[in-house]
Formats: sequence, C-alpha cells, structure tokens
Amino acid sequence: MEQYDGEIGEDGMYMQQQDDWDRDMLLDPAWEKQQRKTFTAWCNSHLRKAGTQIENIEEDFRDGLKLMLLLEVISGERLAKPERGKMRVHKISNVNKALDYIASKGVRLVSIGAEEIVDGNAKMTLGMIWTIILRFAIQDISVEETSAKEGLLLWCQRKTAPYKNVNIQNFHISWKDGLGFCALIHRHRPELIDYGKLRKDDPMTNLNTAFDVAEKYLDIPKMLDAEDIVGTVRPDEKAIMTYVSSFYHAFSGAQKAETAANRICKVLAVNQENEQLMEDYEKLASDLLEWIRRTVPWLENRAPENTMQAMQQKLEDFRDYRRMHKPPKVQEKCQLEINFNTLQTKLRLSNRPAFMPSEGRMVSDINNAWGGLEHAEKGYEEWLLNEIRRLERLDHLAEKFRQKAAIHEAWTAGKEGMLQEKDFETASLSEIKALLKKHEAFESDLAAHQDRVEQIAAIAQELNELDYYDSPSVNARCQCICDQWDALGALTQKRSEALERTEKLLETIDQLYLEFAKRAAPFNNWMEGAMEDLQDTFIVHTIEEIQGLSTAHEQFKATLPEADKERQAILGIHNEITKIVQTYHVNMVGTNPYTTINPQEINGKWDKVRQLVPQRDQALMEEHARQQNNERLRKQFAGQANIIGPWIQTKMEEIGRISIEMHGTLEDQLTHLRQYEKSIVHYKPKIDQLEVDHQLIQEELIFDNKHTNYTMEHIRVGWEQLLTTIARTINEIENQVLTRDAKGISQDQMNEFRASFNHFDRKRTGMMDAEDFRTCLISMGYNMGEAEFSRIMSIVDPNRLGVVTFQAFIDFMSRETADTDTADQVMASFKVLAGDKNYILADELRRELPPDQAEYCIARMAPYYGPDAVPGALDYMSFSTALYGESDL
Repeated sequence: MEQYDGEIGEDGMYMQQQDDWDRDMLLDPAWEKQQRKTFTAWCNSHLRKAGTQIENIEEDFRDGLKLMLLLEVISGERLAKPERGKMRVHKISNVNKALDYIASKGVRLVSIGAEEIVDGNAKMTLGMIWTIILRFAIQDISVEETSAKEGLLLWCQRKTAPYKNVNIQNFHISWKDGLGFCALIHRHRPELIDYGKLRKDDPMTNLNTAFDVAEKYLDIPKMLDAEDIVGTVRPDEKAIMTYVSSFYHAFSGAQKAETAANRICKVLAVNQENEQLMEDYEKLASDLLEWIRRTVPWLENRAPENTMQAMQQKLEDFRDYRRMHKPPKVQEKCQLEINFNTLQTKLRLSNRPAFMPSEGRMVSDINNAWGGLEHAEKGYEEWLLNEIRRLERLDHLAEKFRQKAAIHEAWTAGKEGMLQEKDFETASLSEIKALLKKHEAFESDLAAHQDRVEQIAAIAQELNELDYYDSPSVNARCQCICDQWDALGALTQKRSEALERTEKLLETIDQLYLEFAKRAAPFNNWMEGAMEDLQDTFIVHTIEEIQGLSTAHEQFKATLPEADKERQAILGIHNEITKIVQTYHVNMVGTNPYTTINPQEINGKWDKVRQLVPQRDQALMEEHARQQNNERLRKQFAGQANIIGPWIQTKMEEIGRISIEMHGTLEDQLTHLRQYEKSIVHYKPKIDQLEVDHQLIQEELIFDNKHTNYTMEHIRVGWEQLLTTIARTINEIENQVLTRDAKGISQDQMNEFRASFNHFDRKRTGMMDAEDFRTCLISMGYNMGEAEFSRIMSIVDPNRLGVVTFQAFIDFMSRETADTDTADQVMASFKVLAGDKNYILADELRRELPPDQAEYCIARMAPYYGPDAVPGALDYMSFSTALYGESDL
C-alpha cells in the first residue's frame, strides 16, 4: 500500500502531519473502523445542512459531487461547476476540482490523486477527509498562542483541569474512561450531566452518557460507539481529535462570552480595588487628623506648676510622647502620602479621574495640620525648659531669702526693747558715757546690717517678678522686716538724741571698752558675713562659673591670716581691760557696756568659720566634678551630633541627585535607592544612642552646648525628613515603573523624558514650576494658548500646587503618545454579551459574571437605564458610560 503526506500552510506557514497514516496504523482494523465511523458522521453533520448524507465513505465520494458539496458547506464558498456525466473522466474532473480547491487553501497533498478517490481507495479517501478536517475544523483553533492540535489539546486541559480523575495528555488513551467528554460538557453546561455520580471504573456508562447528551442537546452527532473506544487498547487519535473538535466548535461561542466576562471582571476588580484604596485613605487621614486635633491642645497648655517635681513630670510626659506616641504617627503620615500617590497613579493608568479626598483631608491639609503640631511641640518644649529654669531659680532665691531673713530676725530680736530702755536716767556719769558709746557702736552695727535688709528686699522683689507661688508669705515677711527696720531706725535716732542731751553730764568713759566694741563689731559682722557666704547655696551651669567661685573662695582663704591677726588684736584689747581692772581694782558691773560681743563669741564664731572653710572646699570640689561631667556629656553629644547632622544632609543631597540623574534604568535607580534605604535604617542605632546622650544631658539640666550648633530637635527633624524623603522617592520611582510598563515606554524614551525634565528643572528641586513647564512644552513643539495650558496644568497638577513632578510629566507625555483601544474593547465585550440584540439584560450579566461582581456591575448601571428601554436592559452607550465613566470614552 503506498503512502502519502498532508501539509497545511497559510501565509508561508504550514503544518506538517508526521506518522499520521503509517502502514501499521492503517492495517489495524479497529482503528480503520473508528475512522470510517467518525469521518462519516463528521461529513454527515455538514452534508445534512445541504439536505443529503453519505452511507459509505469510499463509495459515495467517488463521483466527486458530494465531495464538492461538502467543501462548499464547510467553507461557505462556491466551487467550480461540477460535471454531471457518469463517465470516469467526469468523476476524475470533479474530484480534481475538489482537490484543487483544497490546495488553494494552502494544503499540499502528497500521493493523493483523483484516480485513487474515483477507484474507491479507502486509505486515500480517509486520508483526504482527515486533511479536510485538519484544515477546516482543527487548524484555526488557537488557545494562548498555540494552534491546531496543540491548541485543541491545551483547550481540553484548561477546561478539564478542575475535575477529579481527569488528566488529558493526548488524544487516545486519555479519553478511554469517558470522563474527559463528560467534564467538557459539565464545564459548559453543568445542568446536562450530574458529574458527581460518574465513576472512573465505568467507562461504558460515561462514554454513552457523554455521546447521548452531546447528540441530544449540543447537536453533535454520535461519531463513535462506546464499544469502539473501550474495546481497543489505544483508540484512534484522529477519530478522537475529530470528535473533540466538534465539542470545541460547539462551545466556542460560550468561550467568547467567557472572555468578554473576564474583561468586565477585570474592569470591575480595578474599580473595587481603587474604591477600597479611597476608603482606606479617608479613614487613615481622619484618624491622623483626629490625633493631631487631640494632641495640639495638650501641647499648647501652658498652665505653670508650683514645684520642680511637677514640672519634671511634665517633661517626662513630653519625652514619652516623643519616644512612643509620635513615631508611629510619623510612619502613618508617610504611608498616607505613599497610598495617595499610588492611588493617583493607578487611576491615571486606568484613565479614571484623579481622586479628590473629602474637604479638609487633602495631603496639603494634613501637612498643614502636621506643621501646626510641630510648631506647638517646639513651643511646648521651650516653655518646659524655661519653666524648669524659672523654678530652679525660684527655689534658690527662696532659700536664700529664708536664710538672710532668719539671720536678720535673729539679729533684730530684742533690739527694740533695748532701744526703749530708760537706764540712762538713773545711771552715773560713767554709765551715761558708757551708754552713749554703746549706742554709737549699735548705730555702727545697724549701718552694717543695712546691706542685708536691702538684699532681703531685692530678693523678695525678684521672687515677685518671677511669679513665685508663695509670694504672699514672702511679701508679708519682707514687709515685717522693713517695718521693723524703720522702727529700729526711729528708736535709734530717739535714743541717740536722749544720750547726747546727757552727754555733757558724763566725764569719762572707758576708751578700751569703746575701742573693743568698735573693733569687735565689724569683725563680728565680717565673721557672720563669712559664715553666711560659706553656707550660701550656689547654682552654676558651666565649669567657668564654678572655677570663678573656686577662685573667689581661694581669695577669701588668703585673707584668713590677716583676719586672725585682727582677732588676736581684739582679744588683746579685752585682755588689757582685764589687766586694768585687776590693776586698779575697778568695780566692773556686768559686761562691756558698749557691746554684747565677748571674746568667747568671737572665738566661737572664728572656730565656726574655720570649720566651714573645708566644708566649702568639699562642696566646690563636688560641684566642679559635676560640671566636668556635664562638659563631658556636652562634648560626647556634640561629637556624635557633628557627625550625624552632616551625614543626614549628605544623604538628603545624594537621594536628590539619584532621583534626577539618569544613571541606569528605573530598576537600577530603585535598587540604588533601596540600598540607600537599608544603609539609612542601619544608621538608626546611632540616632538612638544620640537620643540616650540627649536624655542624659536633659536629666543633668544642661541647657546649652558651645561645642555644636546641632540640637536634638534638629537631628530629629532631619532624620524624619530623611526617612520621609527616601520613602517618597522610592514610591515615585515605583510609580514611574508602573507608568512605563503600563504605557509601554522604552528606556530610551524614559531617558529622553528625564533629560528634558532635568533641563527645564532650573532650580534642581525635582519639580518644574508652571513657567518652566510652559517653556518645556513650547520647546517640544506645543503651540497653545492660555486656556489649553490651563487644561494641561489641571492634568499634571490636579492638587493645584503650582509645580509639576517628574511622575506627572511622564504620565502626560505617555498619554499624549499612547494609542488606547478602550472604546474598541468595550464595543467587543458588549457585542459578545448582547449577541444579535442591541442591549444587555441584567440576568445575562448574572449568568456570565461571578455573583458579587455581577451585582456590583448592575448597581453601577442602574442610573443609566432609560425610561423607554426594555425593562432591565442596557444599551451600548449606557453600558460603556457605567463601566468607564463619561470622560473616558
């Protein structure tokens, strides 16, 4: 038996069938039987449209008439007029016309001639019919860039993939159990077969069920019997392919509807995703604004506290806010801006209007509210530190006031009674002289205390000016001291005048007592002043201040030898008095009449001064050590701050350069930026360590640092800006990638866009102002008036910020050059779903779409149903407007 090959080609492409009809296959009687039955049924499924059929495939095609009729039916074209004669030459002529027509369709027949068909050669006849089936039933099948046999096999695999016990790998043994045929029917018409009741071990029932249902409901003739398939080890591949291709063509209409439904589902899914992003933005913006609204009044509260402990607690609460409450909100604000930019990019890519948040929730509104928060935060921190300084100063002044007041009150105790005594009236002449001298000494002492009274009044005045909480009691005590001081002055003057009137009655006075009193009083005041100074509390903020106190103290200690000589001289006067009294047997009654100071008191106070000197030394040393530690903390903080501050500025400049330079692809820039982001995140421990150093400085109440110009606030703001800038820049590059991929922009185009943008970005800010953008458009050939330019600005700057970002620039340029086919896609989807009608019914959408997306689509379309339309129907214009919006199509 001779062999032949069939090749099918179109536009230079052809499909070669190999090993289809080898000798062993054709000699298999079971396969030949299957082919005869299948090919006969396939031919009759088309010939019956012309009102005829065949009974014997090799006999009924011998005269060529039914063969030509078959080709006309399946092609829809008219062939040449057939010969009606009965002679062999007429039959050969008709068969040649059929074979010539097949060859005109790009099929090259090898070893198949008209004589073999006319002679009834079964092999050649079956081969010819198989070639016709390949060309007109299988070749045009195309699934996911595969065609013909591979496309048909891929279609079967896709449709049967969800079904248990079905694994289509070929067109022979994969179909023996019948489940593949049943799965194809159930996938497209699930109401025709109860697939759950089928069993893999009952192929006869499965095959008969599939063939009967296909013939009865799908108009697919029964091309094989179940016994033909089950009874052979390997069913004929061509018979199975022919049968399966009938299923494909029967369901191709449903597949087109499914494609249209998938397109609509994709549009609806994008719409739903964008609406969810809008809802998320609104909620996140509302929550952030509400948090700012609650936080600002707390930061603006300037109610002062009366104690240092209360103000320290407020400072600690403020630190907790900085450490725990604010950082998450900084992240939320950054994420909010990223979400807003991503949403706007997705809306632009889907040709939808830009998203406009609710009133008061624009990104600019949030930035303004955030700026108000930071302004209130800065003012609150400055107020806290000033209040702490004020309370510290107040505590120091109040203690100093109490000490001086106590010393003064102790000195004035009994002075009024002494000045009001009438002892001079009964005193002798010597006693009168003594009283006069004593009064002179008192006046000297009183004058010495005048400075202390003035200091007490000055301290009280300063406490009032600094709004000391216990000012009433201070004022009352100060007033009492001043009133008492005035009374003492009046009494002193009155007693002085009385003594002077009686002075002429006095003849002598003990000069030594007077000299003792005159020298002992100032020395006593000096010692009291020294004790007061040595016990005086001090407050310093720098090491220079403590060094100044230490120098003054050393100078004081240098005067002690001279003071000791003065003490010994005073004691020498007392000793001389004692010697005179003993020598001349003077009758001394009581103590020195001119002074209450005695040698024991002088020695006691002197000893006290000598005891206080080392104590003062110790206090100054401790304070010096504390100030040295404070200086170390200043230098420690400054050393890190002077490194971190410039580092942050450098990173900001590097990120800015990356975002505007054209080194590599967008992916290269994105990779570079993410590496920068990692390096920045890895730098965070240094910021945290600086926060620890800053907290140590604040705990030590250090308010200035001459070693650096950076404050922790500067570092915090710079760090937050750095994080925000790198996140925003990465988001901008990602959006540029999305735009590039969605619009099909090449790398060369992107570089050209970037070069144009950078050229006109004269300020090198990464944004063009309106005039620069106008100049850029004119340089690119745009001839536009003010109205056209305003329209373009509304596209590239929907928020009316007065600037054009690179993302908006490439969106505009890609939109100007892009060739969108949105309207064509909508029309194709509408025609598939509507069929021969000019409208779509809601029930048709429910049948073709998933339930949730069908209801969403129907709800979107509800406002567009016309009053005169078919109930529940939607025409094309309403359909496209509901899906894409009036401004898009």
